[in-house]
Amino acid sequence: MSKIIYKDESYAIVGVLFEVYNNLGSGFSEIVYKDAIEYEFKSLNIPFQREKEFSVAYKDTLLKHKFYADFVVFDKIILEIKSTENLNDKHTTQCINYLKVSQCKLAILANFHKDLLDHKRIVL
Repeated sequence: MSKIIYKDESYAIVGVLFEVYNNLGSGFSEIVYKDAIEYEFKSLNIPFQREKEFSVAYKDTLLKHKFYADFVVFDKIILEIKSTENLNDKHTTQCINYLKVSQCKLAILANFHKDLLDHKRIVL
């Protein structure tokens, strides 16, 4: 059986996501969920950075455009928040790109869908 990477940290993050969903429900924009998640991280003393900027290296230069991950949690997990009808390959690809430029190994993609909270782990 394979070992789950960052199991305890992932459990804490998903717990925050469900706490936010249980209190706010669906229908809000992403920014509202991000603000509530930030509140929960602070109240639980979970270390995070919001809108963490990452540069993209290309050959011998850094490109002028940057990536901004919604959250980097525990200094090793990307947390990307969506509030859309359905997650698609574009959202997954976005997380993979964040993992590549950040050197993190795990991203959690969360979607505050109209009917439920959906989340998935993306390991690089």
